[in-house]
Amino acid sequence: MMHLPPTVQRLSFRRKAALREQRHSRIFSGPVQAGLRGVVYSSVLGLLVFAQLWLAVPARAQVPPALPPLVTPEAQAAIDRGLEYLARTQSREGAWREQGYMGSYPVAMTALAGLALLCNGNTMTQGKYAPNVSRAANFLLGCSGPTGLISRIEEEGRSMHGHGFAMLFLGELYGMEDDAERQAKIKRALYGAVTLTSRSQSRKGGWLYTPDAQDDEGSVTVTQLQGLRSARNAGIAVPKQTIDKALKYLDLSALPDGGIAYKADRQGGSRPPITAAAVVCWYNAGDHENPLCRKALQYIKDRIGRGDSRGGNWGHYFYAHLYMAQAMWLSGEENWRWYYPAMRDKLIATQAADGSWDGDQVGKVYGTAIATIILQMPYNATPIMQR
Repeated sequence: MMHLPPTVQRLSFRRKAALREQRHSRIFSGPVQAGLRGVVYSSVLGLLVFAQLWLAVPARAQVPPALPPLVTPEAQAAIDRGLEYLARTQSREGAWREQGYMGSYPVAMTALAGLALLCNGNTMTQGKYAPNVSRAANFLLGCSGPTGLISRIEEEGRSMHGHGFAMLFLGELYGMEDDAERQAKIKRALYGAVTLTSRSQSRKGGWLYTPDAQDDEGSVTVTQLQGLRSARNAGIAVPKQTIDKALKYLDLSALPDGGIAYKADRQGGSRPPITAAAVVCWYNAGDHENPLCRKALQYIKDRIGRGDSRGGNWGHYFYAHLYMAQAMWLSGEENWRWYYPAMRDKLIATQAADGSWDGDQVGKVYGTAIATIILQMPYNATPIMQR
């Protein structure tokens, strides 16, 4: 059974309460038949008043919405605090920026924070954070340039990461948008983004930090792949050869131990975070029976673990678990039950008083977006992350 996030559940309860009130008003607006007199009239009126009071009780005292399996009240409270942090740190123009050592990266941060809000069941028109989603979408659409690149070049020297995350966010949002004009704007931006990504693919099938680099590495490649998958799920045409070449790039990057190297030249050894991201890309492409995918899945279980006792001396802890969580969720209930409780408790224990998480020295927006995405995975609200 699919569990809706609390925001959507609360909206549903309010709609039901409104319908009850409409029914009650219709009951009492009808005329009382002239033949009713004395005690009969009083008895009927008394019964109607009693019925009104009895029927109105559920509207005032509703049962709290059920949480999906493994999402505890403490986890939900952490989610709520994290989303509140994101909402109050969004700029007036709709962007999120970081102040970490890696720069501000407004497109990447806005896409990730926006994705966290989508995981809560918000759209541009529905949900507690609908205004935040709407402003985020408008900001990203405003960053879509004539070449199709979604970026703030003056703020993002490495534009392709943000471009890929923006494709992912807009692709997930596209199917949720009811307004025809805004849907058309999102479609144009996605079409341009897919065209730009396909055009900038390297000969080996990967991507690097800028569209004209003509080189490649693993983390940018998986970001483009997931963005392309989201766009394709939304109905945007994506060249099959682009996807096939990118998946081949992952094959070329695989090492005998099951891990994925930083580049397809296989130099420098396996990288656990990129390996987790590759597993997700294989699953998104329906290629989870690939022996390399199976081997990589076991590799990340052994190297990254559940967030409770493993190291993270390979760096990029939050980045790794953004993809580790998706891999465990998509690969089945047994892996999810092995992974989520420990990671959930780790995140609850490390949340700051202001509701944030500081991720990988990139910053609080980055860490908070990723942490809330992980914690909300059981709500199954975004198509790219649905089983």
